Amino acid sequence: MSQVNALSSSRIAVLGYGSQGRAHALNLAESGLDVVVGVRKDGPSWQRAQADGLKVAEPAAAVRDADLVAVLTPDMVQPALYREAIEPNLKPGAVLLFAHGFNVHFKQISPRSDIDVVLVAPKGPGALVRSEYERGRGVPCLYAVHQDASGHAEQRARAYADGIGGGRALLIKTDFREETETDLFGEQAVLCGGASELVTKGFETLVEAGYQPEIAYYEVMHELKLIVDLFYEGGLARMLQFVSETAQYGDYVSGPRVVDAGVKARMKEVLRDIQDGTFARNWTAEYAAGLPNYQRLKQADLDHPIEQVGQKLRARMAWLQPEKSGAGSVSLKKAG
Repeated sequence: MSQVNALSSSRIAVLGYGSQGRAHALNLAESGLDVVVGVRKDGPSWQRAQADGLKVAEPAAAVRDADLVAVLTPDMVQPALYREAIEPNLKPGAVLLFAHGFNVHFKQISPRSDIDVVLVAPKGPGALVRSEYERGRGVPCLYAVHQDASGHAEQRARAYADGIGGGRALLIKTDFREETETDLFGEQAVLCGGASELVTKGFETLVEAGYQPEIAYYEVMHELKLIVDLFYEGGLARMLQFVSETAQYGDYVSGPRVVDAGVKARMKEVLRDIQDGTFARNWTAEYAAGLPNYQRLKQADLDHPIEQVGQKLRARMAWLQPEKSGAGSVSLKKAG
């Protein structure tokens, strides 16, 4: 049974109007809840929220009138936002809600003891949270309670998850530690760090062996989407159902040679750095220093030959650029 009515008489302030913020605010409003968006006055987000028909206010004012405050700004700006706009203005007994547990778990934010502190984390990007809601469906959500001052924190967290559509799909109870550490590990070891390194190292291996970079790009970058889509739709079983027996045999005998016990051991090192706070301390220090290493490493990725080749090839993929016509031809040169 829907628990949205647990917030039926509450004012909800959504701080931030990016991908998740916009989706949450619109879904909550369309679920019949009283929503105000807290953003910088007259900025692009302020104007967009107004154009979407939502009430807007500056963050401190939005918090002052709220019974639940959803913090949907980037991780690294949240501590200052909490100190300056939330902590001095949030009423006793209100709910402070996060979509990621980073700042609470790693004690960048120490919430007041007289409020509920909860987490609702949709397992999908904001665009999907919004589009699934509009279809009458929802995206599964994790939810957790860090602090229960009212005695009703879990009910209120579940009501919020219902309001954004999560209750239509699946709600999974967790805690701030588990959500934070598994999320960071997934990003670093598999989804972003692991996948990008696997792709670039595969590209380098083929090009260094004398194969054309354009063909290397297609084999290790472009076609990855086809496999990931199969994983997404039905896990390993669906992938194995749709690839050839030759590909399956190569999977079985060569996959463990590339991702071997040494890789798993290094994954455990990554996880330990997350668990003991090393990653959080390093990232916080990097942000405070103005992101010099972050910018250098990001630029190195953007300058990698796989990106130069990819830009040329993607320009000929009409399905990525529907406004253009004519695929044209690509000059392929043997790698020297």
